[in-house]
Amino acid sequence: MKSSAGIKGIILVVLLLSVVLILRYTGIAGSLSPEDLRAWISRLGLWGPAAYIIIYSIAPVFLFPGLPLTIAGGMLFGPVYGTIYTAIGATIGASIAFLTARYLAREMVANLLKRHEKLNILDKEVEKQGWKIVAFTRLIPLFPFNLLNYAFGLTSIRFSHYALASFVFMLPAIAAFVIFSSSLLDLIKGAVSKEFFIGLSLVVIVAALPIVYKRIKGMEIKKG
Repeated sequence: MKSSAGIKGIILVVLLLSVVLILRYTGIAGSLSPEDLRAWISRLGLWGPAAYIIIYSIAPVFLFPGLPLTIAGGMLFGPVYGTIYTAIGATIGASIAFLTARYLAREMVANLLKRHEKLNILDKEVEKQGWKIVAFTRLIPLFPFNLLNYAFGLTSIRFSHYALASFVFMLPAIAAFVIFSSSLLDLIKGAVSKEFFIGLSLVVIVAALPIVYKRIKGMEIKKG
């Protein structure tokens, strides 16, 4: 249980690589081409990125998991633009959920979060540490992302601090998964790119952060 967040990240990578191998060696990937896919996206002009950002902005509000969209962003737009568009969409989505909890559906959100004990302590932590608790929870993903957005809306943190800290400290995980997923179509074709190794390394690091943190906290408790 303690390392469940990291284990989930590792399982995800294994599943993605398994899908790649299946597509590669069954011949299903014959019609898949990174160049064709991205050429199609580029022909959409601004509508392509705009549609992606809008979809990503709405998804967190309805508690739709963002990871599939993040992976799609890397495959569609590549490592650089995929990271930019995903970060923008994720920040807007997190902000909409925050504002919804604060101004539109406070009581409903409070009832939704009652059963999540870890999220209930956020208000006290925000009072002590302010934006730093936002930074910490974004950098080390110990809490469910979508519920966390709503939970912060119930705290006293200023919206500007929340939005900026979310954008900055979500970037490492976003970049890791986007860079990794940007290499998947090439990998299906049998080409192993540098993005694959860079992305895989970053995903492993991001997945390991919760495990490392919990072990450090465990050592501190034992010493105390």
